Amino acid sequence: MTTHPISPATPLSPSLIATLPGHYYTDPDVFRREQEKLFETMWFCAVRSADLAGPGAFRTVRVGRESVVVTRGRTGELRAFLNVCRHRGAQLCTEESGEVRRSLQCPYHAWTYDLDGRLIAAPNLIKMPDVDRVAYGLIKVALREWLGYAWVCLADEPPSFEDTVMHAAVERLGDAAAIEHYGTERLALGRRVTYDVRANWKLIVENFMECYHCATIHPELTEVLPEFADGYAAQYYVGHGAEFGQEIEGFTVDGSPGFPRLPEVSADQDRRYYAITVKPTVFVNLVPDHVILHRMFPLAEDRTVVECDWLYAPEVVASGADVSKSVELFHRVNVQDFEACERTQPAMSSRAYREGGVLVPNEHHIALFHEWLLERLGDGHA
Repeated sequence: MTTHPISPATPLSPSLIATLPGHYYTDPDVFRREQEKLFETMWFCAVRSADLAGPGAFRTVRVGRESVVVTRGRTGELRAFLNVCRHRGAQLCTEESGEVRRSLQCPYHAWTYDLDGRLIAAPNLIKMPDVDRVAYGLIKVALREWLGYAWVCLADEPPSFEDTVMHAAVERLGDAAAIEHYGTERLALGRRVTYDVRANWKLIVENFMECYHCATIHPELTEVLPEFADGYAAQYYVGHGAEFGQEIEGFTVDGSPGFPRLPEVSADQDRRYYAITVKPTVFVNLVPDHVILHRMFPLAEDRTVVECDWLYAPEVVASGADVSKSVELFHRVNVQDFEACERTQPAMSSRAYREGGVLVPNEHHIALFHEWLLERLGDGHA
């Protein structure tokens, strides 16, 4: 049998743009550099603020290579710390979430910290009066709240929250006030689904950014948003929201009516769907009666946990209204997308993808994401 060696690179047709080479999705060293230069230096959406309902509530979150604990203090404010005892480095909070009465205590040697991070007790601490209880407190992590979520940043000098995180919404919607119309921070959690996706986080981002695949794998979504059947990448067009089909009454799995329009959503935003990518790991989906927010937690070069929240007007959730039809629509989209990403992941290590793949014109804007990534990593070229 005669075999033919794989060409190192196929000449590109003028209408095609090269993707990243396959090793960017499989190489543990690339993932380590992403942890260091992206997840540990940028703002990271950690937890929904309302999940920490009262004083003493906490949740631990993986941010890059670090474990971060977010707590609600006695006066109601949220704070974040590295989840590391200052004594011998034991993990302070071993549970994913919980509630303490007054303090956080290390399970190893019982060093104990106030909810503001100050060291308040330890065995024989009274015999060590020279120990500065503030200096030996927990290491603080910068925290900002936006859209009802706590965003944290591990950098010693965090980048401007307004110019990075909030600017993503302005850049997509074309208006600083547009996202505020949805009142996301006032909405209530109607459903949360967690997906364990066996794929690199970038494959999920790239999938979310384009709709070239929509006609192939999203029959329910293209029924509700007919323009997506033509592969129209709405995110690329500033201010554009995909319009509901003529016979569609709501953003639901069968097009049936949803709930009343959120009170401040404008007439121009009615019957439209807007998607926003907040790099590196957040997707915001806006429809007239609810908001869907995805948070990605990259755990390895080939594994990403995605937590997806469906948010509704408080009265909708309080009334016990059936949200299943609106949840089901995007749940199916999620499953369809994540299965596609999992089908793609194994090929990233194939010789056939050694030099990468290609982007057709409907996907050319993904190249901007690749350029951003390479710049952040300090790679002159892929």
